Amino acid sequence: MRAAHAGAPSTGRGSAHTQNHGPAHDQQDGQHADDGKFFAQKQHSHDHAENDRRFAQGGHQSDGGHGHGPDGDAVGTQTGQAAAALRSVEERLDTKYGVVLHQPAYTSYQLNLGEISSYPPGYKENAGIFCHNNPWISCAEAVLGHGDRAFEVYRKTCPAYIEDISEIHRTEPYVYSQMVAGKDAPTFGEAKNSWLTGTAAWTFFNVSQYILGIQPTLDGLKVDPCIPHTLGSFTVTRRFRGAVYHITVDNAAAVQHGVKVVTVDGRAIAGNVLPLAPAGTEVAVRVTMG
Repeated sequence: MRAAHAGAPSTGRGSAHTQNHGPAHDQQDGQHADDGKFFAQKQHSHDHAENDRRFAQGGHQSDGGHGHGPDGDAVGTQTGQAAAALRSVEERLDTKYGVVLHQPAYTSYQLNLGEISSYPPGYKENAGIFCHNNPWISCAEAVLGHGDRAFEVYRKTCPAYIEDISEIHRTEPYVYSQMVAGKDAPTFGEAKNSWLTGTAAWTFFNVSQYILGIQPTLDGLKVDPCIPHTLGSFTVTRRFRGAVYHITVDNAAAVQHGVKVVTVDGRAIAGNVLPLAPAGTEVAVRVTMG
């Protein structure tokens, strides 16, 4: 997606994703060959068709898109289990540099566990901050409508927000790293294995489809932002099935989630799934949150 321009959240710093008035454009097309590359980056080894079924449908499949279960709702959202799980993540696993894989760290090698216990405490799989699965936490928070928390998790590993701790991070300030040393490590906050990670791909998936909320589905683009309440507006240009959608999202209501009104070329539509436009056309979309 040629990324979005927006009224940036009041974080005191700019970012590549929240710069004021810098429109960005999506080069992905859900029905073109680039989509295969797009989903392959996110899933690494999964089949492209399975990616379309599970991730591109935005919940239209009973067993797929966006973590939805047989009842059409995201798993655990109605029972409170999802919220409880994420509270545990925040209370037990979150740190100022990102979410660790587990706690406590193993302090000695255990034959029945193997590799995970072979690393020093706080490194790699042994209670380290594995960067490529931090976006999964952000996605999950967005599913629950927690825009502030989803963005908080995102920015902890985002290079644009951690340049001022480069002396701690110690890898290139413009690229994601595989891992960051966890709180059990003597070098807490130090990153390792830059470039060797799927974090950038997963972060794009998180930012584009969960935080900004532009989700490809079988029936059309679904617009369902989950953003920090301080983000007043943003725009996205998204190419989808040969048409170009110019989407403006207004959050004057200062909410984290919820779509009040959607207009397509000046006409209000029911719901928040945009009607499919003919290939070669351009569509003006306005979304009011509330």
